[in-house]
Amino acid sequence: MRPIQNIVIVGGGTAGWLTAGVIAARHKARAPHGFTVTLVESPTVPIIGVGEGTWPTLRDTLRRMGVSETEFFRQCDASFKQGARFNRWTTGAPDDGYYHPLMLPQQFGSVNLAPHWLAHDTEDSFCDTVTPQGRICDEGLGPKTMATPEYDAHANYAYHLDAGKFSTFLQRHCCDTLGVRHVLADVTGVTLDDQGDIASLATAQGPTITGDLFVDCTGFRALLIGEAMGVPFKSCSDILFCDTALAMQVPYDAPDAPIASHTISTAQSAGWIWDIGLPTRRGVGHVFSSSHISADQAESELRAYIGPAARDLSARTLSIRAGHRETFWKGNCVAVGLAAGFLEPLEASAIVLIELSAKMIAEQMPACREVMPVVARRFNDTTLYRWGRIVDFLKLHYALTKRTDTDFWRDNVRPESIPDRLRGLMELWRYQSPWLHDEFDRAEEVFPSASYQYVLYGMGARTAVPPGTVDRDADLASRARRENRAQTQRLTSSLPKHRDLIERIVRHGLQPI
Repeated sequence: MRPIQNIVIVGGGTAGWLTAGVIAARHKARAPHGFTVTLVESPTVPIIGVGEGTWPTLRDTLRRMGVSETEFFRQCDASFKQGARFNRWTTGAPDDGYYHPLMLPQQFGSVNLAPHWLAHDTEDSFCDTVTPQGRICDEGLGPKTMATPEYDAHANYAYHLDAGKFSTFLQRHCCDTLGVRHVLADVTGVTLDDQGDIASLATAQGPTITGDLFVDCTGFRALLIGEAMGVPFKSCSDILFCDTALAMQVPYDAPDAPIASHTISTAQSAGWIWDIGLPTRRGVGHVFSSSHISADQAESELRAYIGPAARDLSARTLSIRAGHRETFWKGNCVAVGLAAGFLEPLEASAIVLIELSAKMIAEQMPACREVMPVVARRFNDTTLYRWGRIVDFLKLHYALTKRTDTDFWRDNVRPESIPDRLRGLMELWRYQSPWLHDEFDRAEEVFPSASYQYVLYGMGARTAVPPGTVDRDADLASRARRENRAQTQRLTSSLPKHRDLIERIVRHGLQPI
């Protein structure tokens, strides 16, 4: 038996340090018995990260790693994220917009409120009918109070953060608290053994690094999974057309300017602009298709969106290669982060895929090399499924558009650009509203059926409601709507302003769990 004791992660950044932290925290009790986690990071290659959006899963990931939420806010220029606001995606009109919040609809496990909302001629949006979170965001409020302990919430939340500061913060925690060994070295060669496994890494600085399991977090280069192991890349550019991003860091007009507690995504002629509020600045960027618009035109749209504040700012250009590896775990090498693949950041799926991959590696860590193929097959099956569902969900935002003003939007509704599974679901949803496990039957679905409801009905899609079908649970639905109105009133009158909450957290600290 060849036990798996020495884990080597190649590459730092968010992917490397989150993976190191999740594995080290899970297996900390094994450290005295020879289990090691080593992260090899180039001292010369900068991380790619700009401003980052996350999912609520990061709260549990950080908590399990033993991270203080107070220190996270103090050191990562972090803010709260309660969802996303999509503007001009449906018709392109100035008043066209909807929320994808992070709270589930009221009584979601007991009653599907979508048919009841569809059956009633109401002026309230679907979001406002089933959850208070859209109103909370409209009012610029935080998701908790200073009396709420770390990681607890009145309204479900994720984070916006500075990726560079986050990586440094994770590095310090992993090394000082979790015992991760940090090696600054440039990997110059990969040696494979007779079975095709990675045996060792050669470095420019001299040391040869050996291990039992290697995690590739080397970004787009994919040094291990791509160059050494030869795993092909599967493009999704025929489905998701955006292939370039321009990013800027925009200062606030005043130090006390409000901070949006949601991501703002505003559709443009051939893509969309993200707007993420951090305590010290806004991260703003334009994601676009270079086949439909020139870089100069895209930058003009970005500067027009930002306004006078963009006059003295330069834009950073990032290339997007939409797609993923055909296999994520081959031999004793597994890819996480950009080495595994990348899709446009429309629903901030990059970090959650890192979290889910790291969690699965940590929880199903093979005891020995002999069982690694079994774990690898399960990992590949689950991860491939997750990537497919993210591609579907991102494409849904484009496939539902009614915009016909440019080739970009017209091309996005062509049937041949829509995956078969998504096309089938869109047909199904004309007659049956998504709910619970009707079409989403995997554990840890990346997007619950509630997310599909928010996008479908936010973008004007409608599901037929046959007469009499909502009568059976009409009382339960009516009670849930009343509960939502009461909760909306209670939270909008009691939650603090977003910036005020962050400043108090930094100054005084939250109550530890």
